[in-house]
Amino acid sequence: MRKALLTALLLLGLTGCNRGGNPGPDEFSVLPTRPLTLPENLAALPPPTPGGGNLTDPNPTGDAIAVLGGNATAAGGIPAGDSALVAQVARNGSDPAIRSLLAAEDAGLRNRAERGSELNRARYLRVYAGQALDAYPELLRFRNLGVQVPSAPPPG
Repeated sequence: MRKALLTALLLLGLTGCNRGGNPGPDEFSVLPTRPLTLPENLAALPPPTPGGGNLTDPNPTGDAIAVLGGNATAAGGIPAGDSALVAQVARNGSDPAIRSLLAAEDAGLRNRAERGSELNRARYLRVYAGQALDAYPELLRFRNLGVQVPSAPPPG
């Protein structure tokens, strides 16, 4: 009896040892790295820089640009292949303050629609319902014009 009581007290004491302290690893803080590869020309390796990155560090922005068909090594600005598109879009000029202008107009729309009440999800959808684009009629309109459009799931 004494041995069983001593064992129970020992087990009860050990159960309290894992409280607090280190909760364990966080699986979301571990980022996968690229596999190590040996380049064909070792002279092409960049020199190490203190605090700098290396070739196996993740680069989510560059990876997303590359996956979407862009040039991940472009140094910003407008790529040469897009200069005609940018010229066509900006043919009538551009307003550098367009973002602040649209933000002010949107705030005015929301203030008129709110009338002192909090803009919850249902009211938000009603406020912007007149500005929503119905995707399926637009899809059919473009198809009827002969524009190649991606397939879309059936409405429902």
